[in-house]
Amino acid sequence: MESTVTYFEEPGRKNTLSTLEIAKKRALELGIKKVLVASSHGYTALEAAKIFQGTGIEVLVISISNSFQELGWSMTQEERSKLEKAGIKVLTSLHALADGVAEGFCGEHTPGSIVADTLRMFSQGTKVAVEISIMALEAGLISPDSEVISIGGTNEGCDTALVVRPSFARKIKDYRICEILCKPRIA
Repeated sequence: MESTVTYFEEPGRKNTLSTLEIAKKRALELGIKKVLVASSHGYTALEAAKIFQGTGIEVLVISISNSFQELGWSMTQEERSKLEKAGIKVLTSLHALADGVAEGFCGEHTPGSIVADTLRMFSQGTKVAVEISIMALEAGLISPDSEVISIGGTNEGCDTALVVRPSFARKIKDYRICEILCKPRIA
């Protein structure tokens, strides 16, 4: 099989529409029926809903845990309501790679943080895309035996799209990144 990878010169929001179009094209080619999109405040979610409209592909939005409200990263109830009124399903959950309670006892160096830091070597969006797919699987929104496209980004918007076969967090060694569709070249 031959495929192309798009590398963006810089990370961030300016790559959002290109990332979503690349993901849509590949989802249609592979017959993938679910696309996961990270969205903190709704911009990426609304753009994804527009781009995937009429394709038969379900867009599932995964937002960061409410524990990050003091940093301004969490989706407000108003932002969530706007997405839900637009027919977009939103999951807000504990960060899959943050190790929750373990982080409070062990500091920065938990197994999840080591995985997260390793994924950040590819890009912040790679870490986010892997994490949101685990979160969606843990919530029962996707199946562990199917491939999905998972889309993440750096700060605002999206810049990374992966075809993945996710695993539950407790079975992280079974996780597979099948294809890198796009990512920032230098993050």
